[in-house]
Amino acid sequence: MTTLFDSHRLGDLALPNRVVMAPMSRVRATADGLATPSMATYYAQRATAGLIVTEGVQPSLIGQSSPGTPGLHTDEQVGAWRPVTAAVHANGGRIFAQIMHGGRVSHPDTTGTQPVGPSAVAAVGDVFTPAGPRPAPVPRALDTAEVPEHARSYAEAARRAVEAGFDGVELHGANGYLISQFLSANANLRTDRYGGSVAARIRFAVEATAATVDAIGGARTGIRLSPGATFWGVAETDVPELYAALLAELARLDLAYVHLEATAEEPVLLGLRRAWPGTLIVNPTLPMGPKQTGRTEADHWLGLGADLVSFGRAYIANPDLVERLRLGLPIAPVDEATLYQGGDAGYLTYGAYRHTD
Repeated sequence: MTTLFDSHRLGDLALPNRVVMAPMSRVRATADGLATPSMATYYAQRATAGLIVTEGVQPSLIGQSSPGTPGLHTDEQVGAWRPVTAAVHANGGRIFAQIMHGGRVSHPDTTGTQPVGPSAVAAVGDVFTPAGPRPAPVPRALDTAEVPEHARSYAEAARRAVEAGFDGVELHGANGYLISQFLSANANLRTDRYGGSVAARIRFAVEATAATVDAIGGARTGIRLSPGATFWGVAETDVPELYAALLAELARLDLAYVHLEATAEEPVLLGLRRAWPGTLIVNPTLPMGPKQTGRTEADHWLGLGADLVSFGRAYIANPDLVERLRLGLPIAPVDEATLYQGGDAGYLTYGAYRHTD
């Protein structure tokens, strides 16, 4: 039986284990989206993961969702990421950048401009701004002629990611952000070629992924998806049909992987496992839900055919998570108050397990 500690080939990368560090926003970048020395330390501390996927990185200023998140759309940002990737590689790790366009989940106080989305429909809930939470504004609906530019922004950021030393990128197609908004039936009310039918609603995701593959190659490109999820008020109809159609199109691109969140019932996810011919990463527990992924959930999904398993919150307080899982050591709890407060407390202050005599 496959275990978490077996090796796996991912594109051109040889992963020493099947543990993936899931992308998690930590909002520790500078005001102009630069990665910091603390971020280099944070990711390097976790380099024993088979693969690290970074926090969401905006591909453009208008694509920024929250303050304090890093970017990959300027030369200065590329330069700031190089020490991060170098530190991970020096510790023997592998790292992908998650490219995240927030779409309507943004605010003019953060970016200086009105957010954009498939349609003029506001997200549900408050978004983060420099002055604190504010109601999500109504986005400007993209003109048909503008949509390809935003699809290409993922590819442009991917080129910069490779320049910065990343091993690849993951497109954030989940959790109510721009790709997810196009997949949605209530955030996307378009009647052009990007909305309405299943084939039209998946078009943006396919175009963004294809552009990225053209830019850096399929072996360096993955995508994260959250079938049936309702983050930020999105709603999807015909979930099995929608995602089967999307995976069929993505299969033509020879991607490194698809990263599925367990946001649908298990039979739906198993159907998508059967539909996807390549490497599948599964995040077994609902993001920010009441339960963290542990060894039991990981082994369950490996038994169901997942190739790799991603761990989110468990990685925040346990930089040595692979070793803790291997030896059955306790998983340290996360200090929730320090998740997004900035600074090194609750960021670099978690250590490896201390063995006692």
